Amino acid sequence: MARLQKKKPVGTRKKKAASKDIDGAAKSTSQANSKEAAGQGRVGKGLTKKSTTLKKKPLMSASAVSAGQRQGLIQKSVQFLREVRVELKKVTWPSRKQTIGSTVVVLVLVLLISIYLGVADIGLTNFVRVVLQ
Repeated sequence: MARLQKKKPVGTRKKKAASKDIDGAAKSTSQANSKEAAGQGRVGKGLTKKSTTLKKKPLMSASAVSAGQRQGLIQKSVQFLREVRVELKKVTWPSRKQTIGSTVVVLVLVLLISIYLGVADIGLTNFVRVVLQ
């Protein structure tokens, strides 16, 4: 019942990239090669290569670590809620009429299925009683 959103036009960045001359293509190829050499290039099916070097963490007291973890948790939670808000703005919500119509359809189907299952249950119960006696 939801409406489909129209696709946005292709950005100017993609148009500019397509219209670059050969020198621009050579530059982008050399940039890609340097990224791959640095371990940032693509590997396999769209996966990026991860660095194998281990990072040393600075030593901190237990209270500083727990305070930092709490602060990081709060920041991550706030960021998550911001992203949720942005995504909910993109949603095309159904109208009141559509919502009521869908609700009525669901209630009618639930009622019909429950009646069918009830009748089938009573019938099978009586059948089993007759067979066992």
